[in-house]
Amino acid sequence: MGPFVLHGATPPGGKLVCMSEGTPSFEYGLGFEHGQVSGDLRLGKLESYYEELFAEVIEDGVITQEERARLDRMADNLGLDRARLRRLEQALQAAYEVRHNVVIREHAPAEDAAPPRSLVPLEPATDQRTLALERRVKSLELRIAELEKELEEARASVAVEVDVSSMQGPASSSPDDDPVELAKRARVDPRDTGNLQALYRVSVKHGDTDRAVCVSLSLDYLGAATPEQKALLARVSTGALIRPTSQVSPEAWTRLLFHPEEEPLVGEIFAVIAPAVLLGRTSALRRDKALPKLAPEKKQDPVTSTLQAVRCFSWGAAILGMRSPTLYADPDYEGAVEMVPGLPPATRLGVRALSGRTSAELAFLAGRHLASLREEHFVRMLVPRIADLEEIFLAALSIGNPGLPLAPQVKQLVVPIAKAIEPILEPVAIDRLRGHFLRFVEEGGRTNLQRWAVAVERTTARAGLLLAGDLRAAHAIFEAEDPAHLGERMDDLLAFVTSDRYARLRKQIGVAGER
Repeated sequence: MGPFVLHGATPPGGKLVCMSEGTPSFEYGLGFEHGQVSGDLRLGKLESYYEELFAEVIEDGVITQEERARLDRMADNLGLDRARLRRLEQALQAAYEVRHNVVIREHAPAEDAAPPRSLVPLEPATDQRTLALERRVKSLELRIAELEKELEEARASVAVEVDVSSMQGPASSSPDDDPVELAKRARVDPRDTGNLQALYRVSVKHGDTDRAVCVSLSLDYLGAATPEQKALLARVSTGALIRPTSQVSPEAWTRLLFHPEEEPLVGEIFAVIAPAVLLGRTSALRRDKALPKLAPEKKQDPVTSTLQAVRCFSWGAAILGMRSPTLYADPDYEGAVEMVPGLPPATRLGVRALSGRTSAELAFLAGRHLASLREEHFVRMLVPRIADLEEIFLAALSIGNPGLPLAPQVKQLVVPIAKAIEPILEPVAIDRLRGHFLRFVEEGGRTNLQRWAVAVERTTARAGLLLAGDLRAAHAIFEAEDPAHLGERMDDLLAFVTSDRYARLRKQIGVAGER
């Protein structure tokens, strides 16, 4: 079969990678069940259409009597629940007012009155004293923004990890004989090839072939593998991707795949409000004319598609126990893969995924992206700034406990966000937030969202490594994206690949001993 070209367009630098004889088929067991992609706001098609219409109505900041009548007629014609739509409108209106710092008015203009202004800002000042005060306020606001940035950078550097696991007491066994102690040392310094060689010898001695394979992978990546270890890798290598016999179970996700510093409760809180945040983000991008347009003809069917990248995402989703997102192949998009906000969200595959990638690199990209779509992580994709993440987290806590004591300046930021989120939530979701708030208080009432965000990134990379089974594939992706942080990212994967968690995870999905 010849090269497959999407819509007659060949991406810069090469051809789109298609399936052909001798290439991976990205197949999985028939017993695998697709899970539910997280972050998928469950609005029906008709409600989604109404959301688009309402977003257009409030674009000028005012809802006229005629527009209200048109909205009501549309709701009746579509047979939608008025009460649910009013909550939807409240959330959209609150999000608009927060973003644009204006008040939306709904009224009927008088017949002989001047047309109402669409936005309602404060009247501009004219006296010199007020103007001077306004200049001072602007100056202070700029300084506050600078201090907030400095504070965020300081928080990122404050988190210090103390690990004394490698310190031996008098009763400790020799590290040359104890696989547990050697594994601990590998977590502290994953590039210590002497320690890794000792861990390999002990694994072979105890008949732990899979651990020996994983340690050999690490040593081979570091350029320190012996001929014996290279021969082992060659012997167990299938020359293709992993062929699991079962999916990653929900318990394995949380106990084995999640990074140890990813606090589960924080993710559970974000999971409750993810649909509301997605709705607000989608509506804001649509109003700002910044929502990416996805051409219908570029939508892909993983079952019939011949594109490796498309089939890889469906394959990876099945193994991770998820449902594959709607996929679009767009060679005009210069990146590799991105989530496009929508109801539900979609995934766009760009030229860096559609061409020039090995199957292992595609598997790593797929695993990492799919893990980001889990409900615990999805808000992180929507909200990249830690300061914004903190405000949304406090808003969620304030919904769980309206009496949450907040400083006045914090309350001014958080309350409008809560008003944009709460109308979307069903009563059961608000009850979940109440329970999460109580647990949060019981567990100390403190968290570090900067550390949590880094841990989420580490978790998604581990999911990618599980699918790829190839440290060099992860290296290639990291190096292309952010060479400055390549070392620390790979250090975490090197520590993970020799860990008991990784070994147990591989055993759970049925690939132990397979490369």
